[in-house]
Amino acid sequence: MNNRKYTLNRNGSRHIQLSPTSLNLFYDCPLCFWLEKREKIRRPPPYPYALNSAVDILLKQEFDSYRAKGKLHPLLVENNIQAKLFRDQNELNQWRSNFEGIRFFDPELEATLFGVVDDVLEFPDGKLAVLDYKSTGSSVARVYDRFQVQMDVYSYLLEKNGFLTTGKGYLAFYIVDKKNGFGDRLPFRKELHEIETDTSYVQGLFEEAVTLLRKSTPPVHHQDCKFGIWFGQVAKF
Repeated sequence: MNNRKYTLNRNGSRHIQLSPTSLNLFYDCPLCFWLEKREKIRRPPPYPYALNSAVDILLKQEFDSYRAKGKLHPLLVENNIQAKLFRDQNELNQWRSNFEGIRFFDPELEATLFGVVDDVLEFPDGKLAVLDYKSTGSSVARVYDRFQVQMDVYSYLLEKNGFLTTGKGYLAFYIVDKKNGFGDRLPFRKELHEIETDTSYVQGLFEEAVTLLRKSTPPVHHQDCKFGIWFGQVAKF
């Protein structure tokens, strides 16, 4: 995902667009965030997991097929989730698009917060909850802090777009099953994790990140930032 798109605001400053990935980076290290968004100096990218992307595409196709038929997905049935898949495929396609996503423009900040969702659940009372697909080769599904921020921001964006949310988010983990052999097919076992969402801090976090980006003076690395620690060690030589 390209989290960095700039246009000029009315006052001549650069219009900032941030995503959950950006805010997680801000949490992790203010300087790494500032360098990436202002100076295009990025951390070394992680090893690309092409298989994860392929699984993501296949899952979207599978869930969309159930949506088109108006049927409940087996994963929801197995976990007794009393919800249907979000009905508006066209709107969901926009929310899934890296070039569009679901977004909120803050006129006071003159900045945009946006996210790219995998899927959305619609409950009988009309409230929505985000469903995010996660595929992993680890034997255990782990809910990392960055997933929490991601789901909180998605819920916040739904609310800012006029939808009511349930205060929950769902992570659909597809875990490679290494116990039963290959057999020309890559077997997965499935787990659905429900997490409580909290949108109360998102606006404040968004404002802090935007304010930092508009400063010309860089902050310092977070004390636990491994890139800052490495740089400090290198600078001694």
